[in-house]
Amino acid sequence: MTYDTIILGAGAAGMMCAAHCGGRVLVIDHAKAPGEKIRISGGGRCNFTNIYAAPDNFLSQNPHFCKSALARYTQWDFIDLANRHDVAWHEKTLGQLFCDGSSKQIIAMLLTEMERAGAELWVQTSLRFLRKSDAGFALEVEREGQRHSLTCNNLVLATGGKSIPKMGATGLAYDIAQQFGLRLTNTRAGLVPFTFSDGKFKDLSGVSLPARLSNDRTGFDEALLFTHRGLSGPSVLQLSSYWCEGEAIRVNLIPDLPLYDLLRDQRQASGRKDLSTELARHLPGRLVDYLGQQLLVSGKLADQSDTKLAELTKALSDWHLVPSGTEGYRTAEVTLGGIDTDDLSSKTMEAKEIPGLYAIGEAVDVTGWLGGYNFQWAWSSGHAAGTAIAGD
Repeated sequence: MTYDTIILGAGAAGMMCAAHCGGRVLVIDHAKAPGEKIRISGGGRCNFTNIYAAPDNFLSQNPHFCKSALARYTQWDFIDLANRHDVAWHEKTLGQLFCDGSSKQIIAMLLTEMERAGAELWVQTSLRFLRKSDAGFALEVEREGQRHSLTCNNLVLATGGKSIPKMGATGLAYDIAQQFGLRLTNTRAGLVPFTFSDGKFKDLSGVSLPARLSNDRTGFDEALLFTHRGLSGPSVLQLSSYWCEGEAIRVNLIPDLPLYDLLRDQRQASGRKDLSTELARHLPGRLVDYLGQQLLVSGKLADQSDTKLAELTKALSDWHLVPSGTEGYRTAEVTLGGIDTDDLSSKTMEAKEIPGLYAIGEAVDVTGWLGGYNFQWAWSSGHAAGTAIAGD
């Protein structure tokens, strides 16, 4: 069977690309259903974009690469698409947009767009063989126990990265890229919890609070969650993408709280009150108990000098920790690194030296922040490749 375009991967980027390619298009995926990462995202409501999405919210060895695709298909374009399909949505914190209903609405919308474009979809289909041919690409796939020989002019790598292998994630896009001579940047888990081998936060599991996590390169003010394995929550996931193994992180437990002044005022007004009791008015009680052992917090407010209060405030606002590692691809939301952008056209996502070969979405060395940015990259890069193939 001959197609104009075959897309490997029926995720966000692959389906968006299929909706814009034109011609005879086939989308192949080894999963039982398309859009599995879309389905589970955002607690089942899909954080499908972010109203503040901009190039500065993405990591890549070439920070300029994502600019063209993001400019040609913006968050507002996707919002308009959702509106046209009557997908109700709402904004949560920091510009994150979620479906009012189910993430399945986004999948259904993309499938409808694919159907209108005439694209075919084969799920539970495995790639068995792939080579470059004179006319494009030759593939052999297995579907429902049958082998099928396929040819196409254009081949799109949209199989994602290595994150969440229990959902079937593999490094297939990287293997194919290397088969055709494309380079890869180092890959690692991104948007992932930190772990501590000594189990130091086991007793705090479930405690959460607003915090600022930072290192020498950046910082994020969002929620922090203690777990039995270490640290999680939005601030942790964000910083993990900028963290290097063995590096210390800084935790500010009171980012917007003038604790020193508050403690001094209470010392004046209620000096007989225990210091730990006063701290528990501003921080979770279990955290205060834990820190009380670590920082030797004890005594009445009246017993605390200005120096002691300043030292306590400093300790709570600049807590240095060295994670043992991360939870890895098992729970990572994205894969950092991937197909080297120097080998791709930023306008079309086509390989510079392999005409007809395209790479989009998470397979490429472009990774967004937490909060809908990675879906926006999927929409933008998929649109870029699709319209390029269609000649638009």
